[in-house]
Amino acid sequence: MKEKHSVKSRNALVTGATGYIGSMVVKRLLAEGWNVHVIAREKSSLALLPVRAANLTIHRHEGTTASLFAIVQQAEPELVFHLASLATATYVPEQIAPMLHSNIVFGTQLLEAMAAHRVYQLINTGTFSQHYGNQSYSPKSLYDASKQAFKDILSYYTESTPLRAITLELYDNYGPGDPRSKIVSLLLKAAKEQHPLAMSPGEQLIELVHIDDVVEAYVLAAHRLLNYDSVKDETYAVSSGKPVSLKKLAALIERIVGLPLQIDWGGRPYHPREIMVPWNKGRQLPNWKPTITLEEGIRRLMDE
Repeated sequence: MKEKHSVKSRNALVTGATGYIGSMVVKRLLAEGWNVHVIAREKSSLALLPVRAANLTIHRHEGTTASLFAIVQQAEPELVFHLASLATATYVPEQIAPMLHSNIVFGTQLLEAMAAHRVYQLINTGTFSQHYGNQSYSPKSLYDASKQAFKDILSYYTESTPLRAITLELYDNYGPGDPRSKIVSLLLKAAKEQHPLAMSPGEQLIELVHIDDVVEAYVLAAHRLLNYDSVKDETYAVSSGKPVSLKKLAALIERIVGLPLQIDWGGRPYHPREIMVPWNKGRQLPNWKPTITLEEGIRRLMDE
């Protein structure tokens, strides 16, 4: 594989930037001197973004294909970071159309806009839960099926156009300032406030990757796309490689916080199609490995 020696582009377009992971990717790119363009829906909150940053441009997307074409034309990115999705493991029928539009239609509109404006480098976001039962493909939920559907559409574009893509399959992640209701913050809050929790029997294994390591994977994937012409359509697992059971995670948090957790193990059943063993057959992104241990990452959250 031959590495390019030309100057790297510093002009990026980011979808999903109003979410936690996307906002952290944006902050890292800004810190490294990128000109960052963000696509945000009309009613999306910008609370997680440094909106006053000089090299950040917000483009409001009205939902149409024409609007997306105009944004890509205005942004003129060399590379697109695609993190936008509507994630829900359980859903009501009214959520089906919005989820499929967000996870499939929007992404396909984006690919069309990129092709039309000769933007040929994309970092896509997948999830380990596309691999229920540790299989090469088995969706845990309709959400995961929709992510795979877009991945299949992406393959069409990488085969039929000059588009080149890297898909990063993310695992559970956590970090400072995370507004999501995730397991680490849930357990920390329960320990500090000493309120009871009803949980599953707790034998499922969980992979947790600190947000700084997740963001590093996006940066390295961008470097790979920008510097190696031979990359065409690659997929990597952003995995810690060190899963722990939910019970062991709770015990670790008890030790770090110095307070007992009031957990009713078995107080609720496992979710339908609960992943008991996370996908462990994925390829690791070259030059990437997690640097923040679970204990170190949790300790960093103690001052919040």
